[in-house]
Amino acid sequence: MATTTATNGFVMRLIGAISLDPPIYEEVEADRTANGQALAVVLLSSLATGLGAHGFGDVTLNGVLFFTVGALLGWMAWALVTFEVGYRLMPQPQTRADVGELLRTTGFATTPGLFRVFGIMPGATWPVFAATSVWMLVAMIVAVRQALDYTSTWRAIAVCLVGWVLALTISVVLGLVFGPSVS
Repeated sequence: MATTTATNGFVMRLIGAISLDPPIYEEVEADRTANGQALAVVLLSSLATGLGAHGFGDVTLNGVLFFTVGALLGWMAWALVTFEVGYRLMPQPQTRADVGELLRTTGFATTPGLFRVFGIMPGATWPVFAATSVWMLVAMIVAVRQALDYTSTWRAIAVCLVGWVLALTISVVLGLVFGPSVS
């Protein structure tokens, strides 16, 4: 007799991801139908980044679009670099993963970025962006630990920090070259 496993709905997954709940990340990793949900989280988080960036100053619609696309590309770079470092360079013996599993879990790890929309409030932009960046880093560590089946949180931290630094460097360079001026 076939058995089915109950899964959480989208909102419960968001709450679990934001709460850094490892079983939610395991669930998302295993659910091949969650690709659309993970993509929705990334797109909404990126849009929240673009809207919240308006609080940095006189950010036009083009600036909002730039920050939105920049957040999306930054996540993509971070996720793919993290996969390469974590799966190919620093795997543990039990590490079994594919790009889809890592993209789903890291997609949900961007959930704290939804709060970046509050950066639109005067004086709140820098604190909101700083807090959500750290929160997303911690969520990414949980996501990577679960997706790559690590037993060591320290290994997940190392992989995520390397990926974060490389992705942040790419984002900053692209921002300086192509981005709007921020006052």
